[in-house]
Amino acid sequence: MKKMRILMLGILAVTLMVTSCKKEEEVNESLVLAEYLESANSPLMKDYVNSDMPSIMPASEVKTLNETGQVYIMDVRAAADFALGHIANAHNVAIADALTHIKGVNLAPYTKVAIVCYSGQSAAFTASVLRLMGYDKVFSMKWGMCSWNADFAGKWNTTIANGNAYASQFTTTATAKGAAGEVPVLNTGKTTGQEILEARANAVLAEGWTPASVTNKAVFDNLAGYYIVNYWPVAHYGLGHIPGAMQYEPKASIKLAADLKTLPTNKPIAVYCYSGQTSGFLAAYLRLLGYDAKSLLFGCNGMIYDLMVTNKLTTWNTTQIMGYEYVK
Repeated sequence: MKKMRILMLGILAVTLMVTSCKKEEEVNESLVLAEYLESANSPLMKDYVNSDMPSIMPASEVKTLNETGQVYIMDVRAAADFALGHIANAHNVAIADALTHIKGVNLAPYTKVAIVCYSGQSAAFTASVLRLMGYDKVFSMKWGMCSWNADFAGKWNTTIANGNAYASQFTTTATAKGAAGEVPVLNTGKTTGQEILEARANAVLAEGWTPASVTNKAVFDNLAGYYIVNYWPVAHYGLGHIPGAMQYEPKASIKLAADLKTLPTNKPIAVYCYSGQTSGFLAAYLRLLGYDAKSLLFGCNGMIYDLMVTNKLTTWNTTQIMGYEYVK
């Protein structure tokens, strides 16, 4: 009888262990994270991607707030470029260190936090992660340092000088979205939305901007190798888009109840918008969920610039250069 009891206890212990492991294995971290970030329980208490995203402020506002000590400026450019010139009072912070840095700042005295980069794109990526972590004062500075002073405007000026390179290859033929599937597999080992978010935010920032971006040449050289997301309103999609690109409605499509699950988990996703700034925000979010999302650098400003101007879409031009002073 005693041996029987011992045997039964052993079986029970094994059963509990197997059940526990099974439950642990059944946690779909990406799904938990997506549900969390879409909910009122998220750090921003809203579905940020489908409500307020992107969060961008102009250089003029950064200057005005800086003059009265109301903005905290994080410049995520390389240290060598920061040393050549930066906005007064700016703090040079590597993208990988952005979350750790902001956690150590008392933000109470500041109305806003401005993330500054070269062209507005890597700042958008960084700002997106910080926003999703609950830092609702964070904004990226539109057009980056290119808009601050002509001395830094080379990246955007060069881009639009070659801005019609792919105009002849754009099409108006629509491509249907992929079939709905599963969300990516994440393995942070965490179980709650907040824990998974924290782990993924650190991982995505550590990976940095390079794997989260892609050039238009890389995409056009291998159109079949990317799942291409046109993140424009449907009316603008009809003006012309990259061959094979699928239209995803801003502030509507990228959620579980809509089209999020139509994004593939086995193929890189090239996301593009007008200027690469909104797509920088979106790519960061998708990477948090585990998608291999990449923001197409400079957006359609670098592909169909004249068409953008004709249709009064968001475009860079020299009037964006404010000519503000900077320090070294």
